[in-house]
Amino acid sequence: MPERLNARVEACYTLAEQFFNRRFTRAEVSLKLRGQKAGVAHLQQNLLRFNEQLYRENTEHFLRQTVAHEVAHLIAHQMFGSRIQPHGEEWQLIMRGVYELAPDRCHTYAIQRRPVTRYVYNCSCTEQEFAFSPQRHALVAKGRRYYCRRCKTTLAFSGKQRIE
Repeated sequence: MPERLNARVEACYTLAEQFFNRRFTRAEVSLKLRGQKAGVAHLQQNLLRFNEQLYRENTEHFLRQTVAHEVAHLIAHQMFGSRIQPHGEEWQLIMRGVYELAPDRCHTYAIQRRPVTRYVYNCSCTEQEFAFSPQRHALVAKGRRYYCRRCKTTLAFSGKQRIE
């Protein structure tokens, strides 16, 4: 676990403890988050998951904003209970009052998407191609059928794949 990330999480807890004059249970921290999300707070498990790639690519902003954003969710949950809105006034109070940060709900980090394989299907009426996801292609292999809306014939796998 990167040292600076753990230090920032601890600093966020310390600021909240000073502001609210009470102790907060520390969360487990993990860097096992992938995809588009920069961070996730699991309230019931008291767990913070962060996206290691986005952390590495946006370190300074990530430490300042994203870590505080996720810790604020856990602080709000411990302070106000489970019936509050995720980005409601309680969470916003913590972001503004405790961390002196804008209560931004979403990050603007550049996301690199992994290539996706598409399976090309055709019908008998057009030169149009239908790109199936791997999941849909697997359903066809199990017997599921898809039809062309225009000619009503069953779409057939062309044997071609493409990477998008």
